Amino acid sequence: MINDTNKIVLLFLTLKYEDVKVIIVEDEKPAARRLSRMLNSLGIKTHQMLHSVKEASNWFLNNPHPDLILLDIQLSDGLSFELFENIDINSAVIFTTAYDEYALKAFKLNSIDYLLKPIDEDELKVAVDKYKANFQTKSLQGLDINQLKKILINPIEKNYKKRFTVKVGQHLKMISIDEIICFFSENKGSYIHTIEGRKFLIDDSLEQLETKIDLDKFFRINRKYFINIETIEDIISYSNSRLKIKLQNCTADDLIVSREKVKAFKNWLE
Repeated sequence: MINDTNKIVLLFLTLKYEDVKVIIVEDEKPAARRLSRMLNSLGIKTHQMLHSVKEASNWFLNNPHPDLILLDIQLSDGLSFELFENIDINSAVIFTTAYDEYALKAFKLNSIDYLLKPIDEDELKVAVDKYKANFQTKSLQGLDINQLKKILINPIEKNYKKRFTVKVGQHLKMISIDEIICFFSENKGSYIHTIEGRKFLIDDSLEQLETKIDLDKFFRINRKYFINIETIEDIISYSNSRLKIKLQNCTADDLIVSREKVKAFKNWLE
C-alpha cells in the first residue's frame, strides 16, 4: 500500500521539464537565442522571447503568465525590476545578468537563482532543478503544500532556541531570538548584538550555536559572525571576490563574507 509520503515522492519524481512554460526576457537577441538553446538541451521549450521592459510589460498585461521567467536585469530601456512594480507577477524567476550589484533586490522577489553572464550550462541546470524542486510541487493537486514542503525539504522538525538568558549586573534578562541582529566572538567570548544596539555576553560559543539556532535564519559569514537574514540592509561586492554586509543598527565594519562561503551565502539568501 502506498502511504501519503510515498505518494508525494512519486508525484514529485514524475514532474517533467517539458511541462514548464518558460519565457526569456533578454535585450541581446544572440544571448536570448543561446539561452533558449541551452534550455532546449535540458528538454525545455522556450514559449516566448521578449527584448525590453516595454515589450515585456505589454506581454504580461495581455497573456497568461508563465511558470518560469529567465530575466535579464539591465534591458535596453531600463531595469526589469520595473515589471514587478507595475504588474503582479507570480511566476518563478531566474535572473541572468552581467552585474552582481542587484543580488539583494533580486532575492527579495520570486527568484530561484541569480546567474552571472556568460551563463554556464551546469549552473543553469542547477537553477532549473531548484525550480522543479521548490516551485513545481505547488501545482500538485490534492496535496497540502505545507505538508509537502515538510516532507521533501525539512522532514525532521527541530526545536531551536527561542530565547537567550543573559546576565545584566545582578539581574537575568531574557532576549528573544527575533531581537538578535547577530552573534559574534570577541576576546575569547561570544556575544549577541540586539536590534536596540546593545551587546550581551552569552555562554555558548559560535560552534555550539550551530546546533542550537535555525540556520535558515542565521548564517555564519566568517569565523567571527553569525548574522540574521532579516536584518540585512545591504550586500556589497568587496575585494578578493568577497561580500561586505551592512546590518540594521550595527556599525561593525568587519562583516565580511569570506571567499569560501560566498556561494553558500548566496544559496542561503534564497
